[in-house]
Amino acid sequence: MSLIAKKISEIRKLKGLTQEELADQSQVNLRTIQRIENNESEPRGKTLKLISEALQINLQELIVVQNDKHAVHISTRIINGLFLLALNLILMAVIGYLTLDANATMNSRFAGVLLSLFIPFFIVFWTQQMSGMERMLKFGTGFICYFMMVMLVHGFPLGFVSGLFPCLFISVGVLYFGNELVKHQHKS
Repeated sequence: MSLIAKKISEIRKLKGLTQEELADQSQVNLRTIQRIENNESEPRGKTLKLISEALQINLQELIVVQNDKHAVHISTRIINGLFLLALNLILMAVIGYLTLDANATMNSRFAGVLLSLFIPFFIVFWTQQMSGMERMLKFGTGFICYFMMVMLVHGFPLGFVSGLFPCLFISVGVLYFGNELVKHQHKS
């Protein structure tokens, strides 16, 4: 429901009005009121003015509330994007350090494999509503970029032997197919 429609519906109910009574008082067709409250249409111009007068609310309040919600939505997207970028960089750095580093041991490579399993599985568990592709694009883009970067700089053999590429493939696979893993876990 749009913010304006939600606000109209809330104020109408607070004032104890039915949709029919609001339609009568505002001289707006009942079907129009129903469409607005069911989010089938957005009130504009004269209709919005008549409804706001009937509900005795400031028309500017409704418009400002709608614009504020849009600004919050954009800022939320920017913050989420920055968070995802930072998370991808951290995941790349951790797995790269554990596997590709010159001082990497068998234990650190094993830790890299474990992290490449459990961190993506944790992400899947908390983002079950996402599709595998959306999750892989949001959380796995860093892995894919890191794979391409290592391929260009060091080549496939070093990336594979160090354990980095298997870790990246495991991570991306868990992110993509994770919903299936979680479903099977809940059935058990």
